[in-house]
Amino acid sequence: MKWLDYLALTLVIIGAINWGLIGFFQFDLVAFLFGSLSLISRIIYAVVGIAGLYMISMYGRIGHQE
Repeated sequence: MKWLDYLALTLVIIGAINWGLIGFFQFDLVAFLFGSLSLISRIIYAVVGIAGLYMISMYGRIGHQE
């Protein structure tokens, strides 16, 4: 399941970069690339959100890493 951790972390980083662009420059990269709330952009937002929720489980696993 380590691959899932890396995938989720990558998606969360992409989401964080997008939010940083929105906050600093009012530029939504996902909307720019795929259209404002198009089906594909909504899927991207949803997958990044699910990855963020999955990363919450890292709190419970941080102390148990070998």
